[in-house]
Amino acid sequence: MFIVRSMMIAAMLAAAVACKAQTMSSPDGKLTLRQEGEALTLYYRQRQVLQIPKVGMENSKKLNISKPQRIKADYTMLSGKRRHCINEANEYTAPLNKQATLVVRLYNDGLAFRYQLAAAEGNGNWREPTTYRIAEGTRRWMQQWTDSYEGFFPLDSTAKVKPVPSYSGLSVSADGYNCRWGYPALIETAADGNVFALITEANIERRQSASCLYNDENLELFRVVPDQNDAALTDQWHTPWRIVIVGSLATVVESTLVTDVSEPSQVADTHWIQPGVVSWIYWAYNHGSNDMAIIRKYVDLAETLHLPYVLIDAEWDQMDGHSIEEAIGYALAHGVKPMIWYNSSVGWVDGAPTPKFRLNKPDDREREFAWLERLGVAGVKIDFFSGDSQMNMDYCLDLLECAARHHLLVNFHGATIPRGWQRTWPNLLSTEGVYGAEWYNNVPTFTHRAAAHNATLPFTRNVVGPMDYTPCAFSDSQHPHITTLAHELALTVLFESGLQHLADRPESLLAQPEAVREFLSSLPASWDDTRLLGGFPGQYAVVARRKGDTWYVAGINGTDNQMAIAPDWSRLYETREKAQEALLFADKEGKWVITHRRTAADGFPNEIATIHCEPRGGFVLVLRGI
Repeated sequence: MFIVRSMMIAAMLAAAVACKAQTMSSPDGKLTLRQEGEALTLYYRQRQVLQIPKVGMENSKKLNISKPQRIKADYTMLSGKRRHCINEANEYTAPLNKQATLVVRLYNDGLAFRYQLAAAEGNGNWREPTTYRIAEGTRRWMQQWTDSYEGFFPLDSTAKVKPVPSYSGLSVSADGYNCRWGYPALIETAADGNVFALITEANIERRQSASCLYNDENLELFRVVPDQNDAALTDQWHTPWRIVIVGSLATVVESTLVTDVSEPSQVADTHWIQPGVVSWIYWAYNHGSNDMAIIRKYVDLAETLHLPYVLIDAEWDQMDGHSIEEAIGYALAHGVKPMIWYNSSVGWVDGAPTPKFRLNKPDDREREFAWLERLGVAGVKIDFFSGDSQMNMDYCLDLLECAARHHLLVNFHGATIPRGWQRTWPNLLSTEGVYGAEWYNNVPTFTHRAAAHNATLPFTRNVVGPMDYTPCAFSDSQHPHITTLAHELALTVLFESGLQHLADRPESLLAQPEAVREFLSSLPASWDDTRLLGGFPGQYAVVARRKGDTWYVAGINGTDNQMAIAPDWSRLYETREKAQEALLFADKEGKWVITHRRTAADGFPNEIATIHCEPRGGFVLVLRGI
């Protein structure tokens, strides 16, 4: 009996050791990844977050997982949600077969993994096995695929969703449901526990394509499918990092995981990279950049509001009686740095705006960017790419590298979402990839959906990187907006972008109260820290961003009802430091309500502990001297 019992105990211990060997964990132990049959399952505080049914294991074999190696990310960003970024991970490797090795990193705020191929041959269209399970009934905010990433993130609990006919690149299942989805995808993993997971990818390099999610084979199984890759692969190769940010909504919003896993900066001298606010013609005047008189109006606006930049948009090469050199000279003479627009000439070409075909060939691109540098142009906005293929990714990287050589800032439009390039090439200060205020020019859809959409973006699209939404429209474009004045002002802080383009026309901006004009004049476009003080996707959002000793707190109401918002102010006073001055922008019944005061001796002014927002309203609170 003793021998039998000893054998049983030994077997149990061996099983326990084997089980432990198949569990990977984050440095703080809150996140664990376990092999369960052919699947890997991600846990947060011992609660299941996400199952990854397929990563390429053969016949449910036990992974031979290496001992963990500590990885530390410690770097500074010139733009983004946080200047000094720190994160730690445990890295594990596990061979899948003779060709592929799975590399796993468990950070304290999420999971990153990728595949390394020992001897890649042919092209990069390797059939990746990665599949995520998102069970029916799981609440999720996911965007149907469109190559411009200009779509909504509606709350749903099912994948049985009809496709949006106007979206490009759609894929429809046999039963008529959309079955192709873009990043990022946010899911609520525990309805009773405030645990969320945001799925995306990061660190796209040359010879790689970006990917998206397909659930065409099974409603609940979302396959990672890389876009077309025609690169010749003759040596070792790896995929981009697959990313799952995990934790509370605050963890998701504040995470820098996308840049943590991306390559360090490739730009040695960065003194010329200066984030800033931009006056922007297109929203009010679609063809305004071919009119010198309108260009002057926006230069004069930037000068009056002390904005560093003006963007001269499409068709600047078609000005009657004037030249782009004159427009650039006018801006520089008034102390405003000009940026100008280009058509990438790989997406929308026929019938599209000019200038075209100036950047596609290396010699042409080098010559064009050298010319801009000599003229004193600060940067370029490059538009109309054709999706997430390896060709597009390599082209974007070529553009960033060449632009950096010639000290040009970059803003990608009609392009893919950020996937970490903002760290590797810090001259990339913004990217569109969002259904933004420009859509007031196009269709009436945005008018009634904008408030809820705006209250969703801080938890979805803007998590992964800068977002050129083009905020702050107090007046109307072709289609009216029904968000309030304070809601619009709040978007300039709520939405992070290293180049923050103000959408409104000069007359409207200059007609605002002096305090509003002064706020825009001193508005930062890069931040030292970011914290979520409250919110829920589609309902409301309150985000605090710090610049120096000043906190800018922006909140919006995404609903059609009045809302009393009580942010978690304690997150700003962890060291018991106190604000010396508070400036509150709110509104009521279509009029500004602006309160400016010194704070009480004991710190925070009680009357703004809870802020009452109009339907589709908002507020901005500036706290100085913290």
